[in-house]
Amino acid sequence: MQVKRIVTNLAAADVSKVTQFYAEVLGLEVVMDQGWIVTLAAPTKMAPQISIASEGGSGTAVPELSVEVDDLDEALRRVRAFGADIEYGPTSEPWHVRRFYVRDPLGRLVNILVHE
Repeated sequence: MQVKRIVTNLAAADVSKVTQFYAEVLGLEVVMDQGWIVTLAAPTKMAPQISIASEGGSGTAVPELSVEVDDLDEALRRVRAFGADIEYGPTSEPWHVRRFYVRDPLGRLVNILVHE
């Protein structure tokens, strides 16, 4: 057996604001919209991963989502344009990752990162 895909499901009473956040900030595209559930995806193939952690690194809380991007400065610009507050960073970590934390409209802690 092989894992083909891992999907993160976020419970939301109103999916529109959360959909808007992930589309505008991360550039994800709506690939399915049933009204009660909206699935967003990137056009690239990715390897499924699950991380299990006791902390988020550098003494931070464990984020509920980690999203690797190719341009952290652009992601930061989009987060600020959306009006979301940065909770941590941006900073370069000793493990060769530059990142920041932001909360999505559901209050979930999202780690947005780029490998340096």
